[in-house]
Amino acid sequence: MTQTMMTISPAFDPEGAPRKPGALCIGAQKAGTSWLAQMLGQHPQIWIPPFKEVQYFNFLHVPDHQRWIRWHYRNKPQEIRDRHKTRGVAMPDALEDYLTAITGGKMFHNQWYKRVFAPAPAHATPMDFTPEYSTLPPEGVAAVAQFLPKARVVYLVRDPVDRLVSQLRMNLRREGREPADVAQWLAELDNPALYDRGDYAAYIPRWRAHYPDMLILPFGRITAKPHVVLDQVEEHLGIGPMLYENAGNKVFANPGGLLPPPELLAELRGRLAPQYDFLRQTMGKAFMAELR
Repeated sequence: MTQTMMTISPAFDPEGAPRKPGALCIGAQKAGTSWLAQMLGQHPQIWIPPFKEVQYFNFLHVPDHQRWIRWHYRNKPQEIRDRHKTRGVAMPDALEDYLTAITGGKMFHNQWYKRVFAPAPAHATPMDFTPEYSTLPPEGVAAVAQFLPKARVVYLVRDPVDRLVSQLRMNLRREGREPADVAQWLAELDNPALYDRGDYAAYIPRWRAHYPDMLILPFGRITAKPHVVLDQVEEHLGIGPMLYENAGNKVFANPGGLLPPPELLAELRGRLAPQYDFLRQTMGKAFMAELR
C-alpha cells in the first residue's frame, strides 16, 4: 500500500452559519485517523475542516498542549496553500478568507469552535478529527459531553507496543537521532510522553461513561478489512454507503529504518501488559485478534 496526500472535504459553503460538529474521531496516535479522515473526506454527508484537527477541547483542558496547538494554527494555512499549489489547483478566495478569520483574532472559545464548522454544507455532518481528545482529563471529557451531548464518537485503537514503537520512531526521526545500542534504545522508554496516548485503560472508560455507544475500532481491521471498517463507520454515523477511492492506501506511514532491538520490544510487552489485559477483558478476544 502506498502513501497518498491528505484529501479533506472539498465542499465549502462560504455563507454557512456557525454550527457544532455532529461527530468526533479520537484515539491513539498512529492508529489510522488520517486514513479515516481521507476516506470520510470523500463522503458528501461528512464535512471535515481543511486542517483536519481542530484541537479545541485539549487546548482548554490540557495546558501542556497549548504551545504546539498555537504552532499548528500558525502553520496550517501555508500548508493548505502549498497543498493546492502541489495539486495545481487555485486557492479559492473563500477558503483563504476562512483560514485568515479562523487563525486571527481571539481563538479557542465556543463561538470560534462553531465557526470552524460553518462552511459545512447544510446536508453534511461536520466532524472533528482530533485524536488527542482521547487524552482529556475527566473534566475535559465531561465538557465535551456537555457541549456535544449528541455527538457520535469513533475511537481508534492500535496494538500498545506497535503504537508506542511507531511514535518513538517518528520522534527520533523528527529529532534526527538514532540510538547507538540497546542501552540507548531502552533509555528512550523513560520518556513519559510515549505512554500517554496509549493509556486505553484510563481513557476508554472515561469516554464510555459519557458516550456508551462509542464505536471502538482496532487498527488491524483497518489494514486488513478497510471496507468493513467503513461500513461500520457509516452505520455508526448514520450516513449512506459510499464507494471510496484508495481505501487500501496508507496515509502518513512511517518510513523504514530505526528498527528497535528485540530487548526493547520485550521490555515494552512487560510494561504495557496492563493495557493488553484491559483490552482483552473489555473488548474480547475477537477484537484483540484484529489489533495488529
